[in-house]
Amino acid sequence: MLNPQESVLIIVDVQGKLAKMMRNAQALEDNISTLIEAATLFNIPILWLEQLPDKLGATSDKLREQLVAAHQPIAKAHFSAWHAPEFRAALTATARNNVLLAGIETHICVYQTCRDLLSNQYQVHVIADAVSSRTAENRSLGIEMMLQHGALLNNTESLLFELQQEAKGERFKALLKLIK
Repeated sequence: MLNPQESVLIIVDVQGKLAKMMRNAQALEDNISTLIEAATLFNIPILWLEQLPDKLGATSDKLREQLVAAHQPIAKAHFSAWHAPEFRAALTATARNNVLLAGIETHICVYQTCRDLLSNQYQVHVIADAVSSRTAENRSLGIEMMLQHGALLNNTESLLFELQQEAKGERFKALLKLIK
């Protein structure tokens, strides 16, 4: 079972026009938004990445508004976040080994980040309804490739209840509001 004290949420490159071109873009943004709110409820650190933000633009407005008060984006040029020293330092500083992975594109940046995380002894949980690509085929292949290399698959709602583990308390009530 996932434990909030051992988890970190990583959001990969949900930026500009590209984010709007993703298959099921609105559902993707809504699920990532829910993950951000849940991470806050569980005190789970969030690492937020942007691929070449000067060229691809900033993170989508809705997500940026949620993140900017407590987090700063980490810019990267490589497809994998692992190659950004600032990312590795921030991840190491969390002292957490369970990565909750969301973002775009599933078959490129999310996949390559996942591969590097797995190679460096992180347990990666791909949040299937919080990753996307421009085509359904590329999304599916990206997920399949990550699973073949040892990633675990989850979805937003299952993840929230796995982290919560019991149907009581104020946090549970707040989680119910997030999914309704």
